[in-house]
Amino acid sequence: MNESVVKQRTIGKEVSLTGVGLHTGKEVTLTFKPAPENHGYSFVRIDLEGHPVIEADANYVVNTQRGTNLEKLGVKIQTSEHVLAALVGLEVDNCIMELNASEPPIMDGSSKFFVEAVEKAGIVEQNAAREVYVVKEVISYLDEESGSEIIVMPSDEYQVTTMVDFGTKVLGTQNASLKHLSEFKDEIANARTFSFLHEIEMLLENGLIKGGDLNNAIVYVDKELSPSTMEKLRTAFGKETISVKPNGILDNLTLHYPNEAARHKLLDVLGDLALVGTRIRGKVIANKPGHFVNTQFAKKLSKIIKIEARNNIPKFDINKTPVKDVNQIMAMLPHRPPFLLVDKIMEMTETSVVGLKNVTMNEPFFVGHFPGAPVMPGVLIVEAMAQTGGILALSTVPDPENYLTFFMKINNVKFKQQVNPGDTLIFKLELISPIRRGIVHMQGNAYANGRLVTEAELMAQMVKTKNL
Repeated sequence: MNESVVKQRTIGKEVSLTGVGLHTGKEVTLTFKPAPENHGYSFVRIDLEGHPVIEADANYVVNTQRGTNLEKLGVKIQTSEHVLAALVGLEVDNCIMELNASEPPIMDGSSKFFVEAVEKAGIVEQNAAREVYVVKEVISYLDEESGSEIIVMPSDEYQVTTMVDFGTKVLGTQNASLKHLSEFKDEIANARTFSFLHEIEMLLENGLIKGGDLNNAIVYVDKELSPSTMEKLRTAFGKETISVKPNGILDNLTLHYPNEAARHKLLDVLGDLALVGTRIRGKVIANKPGHFVNTQFAKKLSKIIKIEARNNIPKFDINKTPVKDVNQIMAMLPHRPPFLLVDKIMEMTETSVVGLKNVTMNEPFFVGHFPGAPVMPGVLIVEAMAQTGGILALSTVPDPENYLTFFMKINNVKFKQQVNPGDTLIFKLELISPIRRGIVHMQGNAYANGRLVTEAELMAQMVKTKNL
């Protein structure tokens, strides 16, 4: 899951641009700001009290009728996809976007102006490694109703292909592909949003396209233009005359590419899949994509990534010298055989620790648990996790030999697999919150044979022995 070579990136300084929201018609200023490592993308509504934050997360998608709309605790962000596509396309990992309205400016209906703004701010490398989800098998989502389908398959890099078919004469079948993210700026970023005349009529009648004009949406004419529709369009777009070009689009716009619609759909896919929250290394093929199917797929992928991350076995070189061997562990922990249940500490940071135990038939508990079917008791696996976590906790005090740690609480314990003689148990413990007043709160996972065997949330207290 980790790409150790590639570092995370953010922008060098803040940069703003102002425009009009397509659906609200309100002037809005969008400010891109640098963000810390592991932040991802977030929107901040600076026009609301407390400046609420809405993370770019697929689980906050509430509506996909005219763009991808997010909502968290009643606070909304509309049409987020074009801005997010720009950040993904330029390989920016962390960015804060401040808005003084619910919707980013539509600009020309593409990502072009957002790309220019981000490039103006400059892109800087950060210290942390970029998390990348490597696709190992085909993952798909099909929307039965529309026939839209998205799949992702293994590939050496992130690639996207979109296939659109609107079943109309004016806009038939189109395809677009992005083989390297580096091509996004020149090949995809300036592809503008589009709609059909019948959609425009409906939006105008319902007052839902206040910020639209003929410069930020390609309008495909899929029906006869009646004089009354002509009149409405002239008024809405402030034009003296309106006509249809031979290629079936309203005048005042020239297509950048014959397949601009398919390219824009690809741009939308990139923006919507940014809501997964993790970089993807795989090839996405989207057949008849739309915001609904895109975001449903993003939710599914996000869930799969979280499950796999939880089952992700800590990797370490077993030939490397451990951070602490059994003698160094006994110098810190008061436990002794047969109740010392961790053999080595393989890794340790300020917030996490990885330990190891080789489980052999010589363990005294196998005598009675169970004769003829030896299984390590689950409570002892939890105890072994706690001892591993104890090493991290006791390393924060200058005299660990003068402390004991006592369990206070164990929550959300799950036993998923048996542990038998011959297994090597790996424990990974991470602080859920900083240690305060001797209270240690950790998430513990135990692994064996490449699988998660036990998980638990542990709370303990370090107590100085002279206080006992």
